[in-house]
Amino acid sequence: MPNTPAEIGPGEFYPVVGVGPHPEPWPSGEQYDPELLANGDRRNVLDHYRYWKVSSIVEDLNTKRHGLQIAIENWQHDLNIGSIVRTANAFNVSGVHIVGKRDWNRRGAMVTDRYLTVHHHPTVADFAIWCKANNLPIIGIDNVEGSKKLEGAQLPENCVLLFGQEGAGMSEEGIAACEVLYEIAQYGSTRSMNASAAGAIAMYHWALQHLPR
Repeated sequence: MPNTPAEIGPGEFYPVVGVGPHPEPWPSGEQYDPELLANGDRRNVLDHYRYWKVSSIVEDLNTKRHGLQIAIENWQHDLNIGSIVRTANAFNVSGVHIVGKRDWNRRGAMVTDRYLTVHHHPTVADFAIWCKANNLPIIGIDNVEGSKKLEGAQLPENCVLLFGQEGAGMSEEGIAACEVLYEIAQYGSTRSMNASAAGAIAMYHWALQHLPR
């Protein structure tokens, strides 16, 4: 169903996100949300999930979660966490872990956290215990001394990628908890890149090795 353009000025239009009300007769199935069918679905979801209830989307995603999990240290309410969560949703990871402060800015996630399991660990030690109990190696992504090059590295199919605080990077406790540390090669003048950008690169590197193209 095509988007209906919205007028923003004389003769100027922009496409409206999503789709409008579903023409009758409506499709049948417990996954469909009657309110969305009646009023339209303006969410940023795949066409396959148009008009579906959030709970039904999550249930379907849970049947095909990948072995990758993502963790972010959150000591200063990092604004990049939301963007990393949004990327994690795009790769359908098994879970996202917030280490440190429980509260985080969800604006950048664009409500994608609704479709993920988000765990909270008050300390790095608590997070490390959880990973050990679940047989998940912690792979750190940061350009610190001793880091190996991510390019060419083979990542485990089942693992947790740990990212540090924007600017400050990973904490000493976070570094110590990692089985191995990798850095992303850079070719400009800046010492580090945005944490959410690094997260996207690392997740894609993992996906190239473990997901069908």
